[in-house]
Amino acid sequence: MKFSRKANANWKGTGMEGKGTISTQSTTLNNAQLSFKTRFEDGSVGTNPEELVAAAHSGCFTMQLSFLLSGAGYTPENLDTEAKITFEDGTITQMHLTLKGSVPGISSEEFQETAQKAKEICPISKLLNTEIILDAQLV
Repeated sequence: MKFSRKANANWKGTGMEGKGTISTQSTTLNNAQLSFKTRFEDGSVGTNPEELVAAAHSGCFTMQLSFLLSGAGYTPENLDTEAKITFEDGTITQMHLTLKGSVPGISSEEFQETAQKAKEICPISKLLNTEIILDAQLV
């Protein structure tokens, strides 16, 4: 399977005083605000690149895990993943995935192994050049 997706950003002004927008092909983001404050401070309404990468990673990993579990004969009741990205001195230094899953009939060991495999083969994990930590809990 091969496909392409696109998004675009627009910026006006300097890095600190300027502002911009970001939009996605699906229009889920449609001129969402970008600014220095939404990226480097806990400022006004808007988003930032790091938040978007974390959202993409949590979604990709969780879907990948669902596919792997289904392929092994399990039907997840609920998979909830938080992705926390760390930005330090101009570099993304870490992505921390925290997973809570409810999967009837699976052992804790098989759940952990499957979650680790999902982390390794998720396309967004493969894209990232940073340490990826996974804490997985079967509930």
